Amino acid sequence: MDSSLTGLIIVVGGIAALLAMIILARIPAFIALLLTSIGVALAAGMPPDTIMGSIRDGMGGTLGFVAVVVGLGAMMGAILEHSGGIQSLSRAALSAAGPKGAQWALAAVGVAVSIPVFFDVAFIILAPMLFGLARRSGRPVLWFAIPALAGMAMAHTFLPPTPGPIAVADLIGANLGLVFLIGLATGLPAVLIGGILFAPAAARLAGPVLAAGPASLPEALEDDASDADEGQAPPAMAVLLIILAPLALIVLGAFAGMLPVPAEVETVFRFVGHPFSALLIACAIAYVVLGLSRSFEAEALNRVMVKSLEPAGVIVLITGAGGAFKQVLVDSELGNQIAELMVSANLAPIAMAFGIAAILRVAQGSATVAMITSGTLVSAMIDTANASPVGLALIVSAIASGAIVASHVNDSGFWLVSRYLGLTEAQTLKTWTIMTTIIGVSGFIIACLIALVVT
Repeated sequence: MDSSLTGLIIVVGGIAALLAMIILARIPAFIALLLTSIGVALAAGMPPDTIMGSIRDGMGGTLGFVAVVVGLGAMMGAILEHSGGIQSLSRAALSAAGPKGAQWALAAVGVAVSIPVFFDVAFIILAPMLFGLARRSGRPVLWFAIPALAGMAMAHTFLPPTPGPIAVADLIGANLGLVFLIGLATGLPAVLIGGILFAPAAARLAGPVLAAGPASLPEALEDDASDADEGQAPPAMAVLLIILAPLALIVLGAFAGMLPVPAEVETVFRFVGHPFSALLIACAIAYVVLGLSRSFEAEALNRVMVKSLEPAGVIVLITGAGGAFKQVLVDSELGNQIAELMVSANLAPIAMAFGIAAILRVAQGSATVAMITSGTLVSAMIDTANASPVGLALIVSAIASGAIVASHVNDSGFWLVSRYLGLTEAQTLKTWTIMTTIIGVSGFIIACLIALVVT
C-alpha cells in the first residue's frame, strides 16, 4: 500500500479513536489527546523510547506560549467582570444606539466582551440585559439575543487573544496581527448575516412560545438587579480602551517593520506588541484603573484573578496535548505523507482546514478542541502548501469557521443558550444551531473570496 495512503489511514483512525474516547467513553479531552498521540506514534512505527520525548517537546513548546496568553487574558477578563465594566460598556452601547440600533449595539458588545471574557461568562453577564430589553420593547428575546450571541460566538473562535485562534496561530506559525485583521474581515460580515439579518427569522422559527412576547420570559433573569449598581460601574470608554489596548498593541507589533520609524522605535513596537507584553500591559492597566483606583482591595482582586485561572487551566492543558499530537505527526512524518496526498489530490489547504474543523466540531461539540485538533493536522501540511502570511491567517479563519458550525446537543454552549433563554431543544436547534452554521459557512466563503484576491 502507498505510504501516503497508509499515513492517512493511521491519522483517520487516530481521530476516530479520539472522538470515540471523548464522545462515547466520556474520557477528558486532555487524556484522550495524549492517548491518541501515543497510539498514532506506535502505529506509525516510531521507536517507543522516542515517543514520550516527542510528546514532551510538543506539549512544552505549545504551552510556553499559550499558557501565558490564556492566563493573562483570563485575569484581565475577571477584572472587567468584577468591576462591572462589562455591564457599563453594554449599557453605554445600547444607550448610544437607541431602540432602532439595539441589535447592532448588542452584536458589537457581544464581540467586545467575548475577547477578554469566556463565552459562557459573557453570556451570563449579558442575559439579564437581553430580558430587560425584551420586556420593555415587547419583542421576543431572540430578537436581541441572536445578534449578541452571534458576536460572542464569532469573537470566541475568530479573534485573538481568545484561546482557540491563539492556539491555532501558534500551531501553524501564523502572524497574530494578521490573524486578528483577517478574523475581523471574515467574522464581522458573518455576524451581520448570521446575527442581525437572521434575528427576525429566528424569532419566528422559535415558535409560538417565544413569539408571544416577553411575558413568558423567566423573571429571575430580568435586569433589575444589574441596574441597581449602575452608578458604581466604571466609565464605558475606559472599559472599551482597556479591551482594545492589547489588540492595538498586537497589531502595532505585527506591522512595526512597515512603519517609517527608526530601528530603535521599531524594536520597542515589536516588544510591546508581543502578545505577552500586550496582555500584561492591559492587565496592569485594568488592575489599576478598574481595581485599585475604584477602591477594590488588592486581596479581593487577587482572589478574583486567581479564580479566573480555573477554567483557563483546562483550555491550557487541552492545547498542550494538541501540541503533543502535532509533534508526533511531525516526528513520525505522517504529516508529510498526508501533505503529499493532499497535493496530489489538488485540495486547497483552506478547504481542508474548514472541512476537518467542521467534522470535528459536529462530532465532539467543543469549538476549542476542534480548532486545536484541526490546527494540529493542518500544521503538518503548511510547508508543503507554501502558504503566505496572509494565507496562514486565512487558514486560521477557515478553521474558526469550521469550528463554529452546527452547535448542537453535544456542545455545552447549546445547553447554556437553551436554559438561559427558556428554549426547548427543538427551538434551540432552529435558532442557535442555524445561527452558528450561518456564521461558519459565511466566514468560510468570505475567507475563500479573500484568498482568491490576495493570495
